[in-house]
Amino acid sequence: MADPHQLFDDTSSAQSRGYGAQRAPGGLGYVPASASPQEAFLADPVSNMAMAYGSSLAAQGKELVDKNDWEVQYQQDTPVAPRFDVNAPDLYIPAMAFITYVLVAGLALGTQDRFSPDLLGLQASSALAWLTLEVLAILLSLYLVTVNTDLTTIDLVAFLGYKYVGMIGGVLMGLLFGKIGYYLVLGWCCVSIFVFMIRTLRLKILAEAAAEGVPVRGARNQLRMYLTMAVAAAQPLLMYWLTFHLVR
Repeated sequence: MADPHQLFDDTSSAQSRGYGAQRAPGGLGYVPASASPQEAFLADPVSNMAMAYGSSLAAQGKELVDKNDWEVQYQQDTPVAPRFDVNAPDLYIPAMAFITYVLVAGLALGTQDRFSPDLLGLQASSALAWLTLEVLAILLSLYLVTVNTDLTTIDLVAFLGYKYVGMIGGVLMGLLFGKIGYYLVLGWCCVSIFVFMIRTLRLKILAEAAAEGVPVRGARNQLRMYLTMAVAAAQPLLMYWLTFHLVR
């Protein structure tokens, strides 16, 4: 019963009860300490959504790091088709890149008043001859080193054909920004193709050695490592050799 002579209500007990509440982030309201997750989310949806989204991104990033994304998927001892596996080698990008490289080479020759059908044909035939020589050299090396691998000739053509993408970028940047742009972009693409070839061929060549029980420091395994390094190192050299004369 309230005192009739009291001018104001006593709110001290209400304030003491409110000490158990928490201030929600952003000043949108008070969240009781005993509130459920649903009530806490409704009290400040923006910050809670941001926290949930950040946690989701962190979980996805950890999953990508833990997972070996370079391996090709198999189904009944047969590689999955490229349309079902992004890591499966296919000839679409290498073939389109080779054709685009020839066209870009013709553009570069034209801007320098050096274009001729014969010179463009020589450019295309030279690139195709180097690609054929690469494939034959790798197949011969695999035979001499006695590597039992599922690498096929089509797989080798696909892997070796990815360097034309970097060659296109280097020549185009050379036409736009001169030799500085050419060397910067081509250098970055050379490093990228080197790492790509190392990680890809390592799964195809060295993994087979481990499956056969060959010691890591064995002579045959070292030869396979040298072969992998040689194939990867040849890509930047050929990228430069086939493009340096197109930039003036």
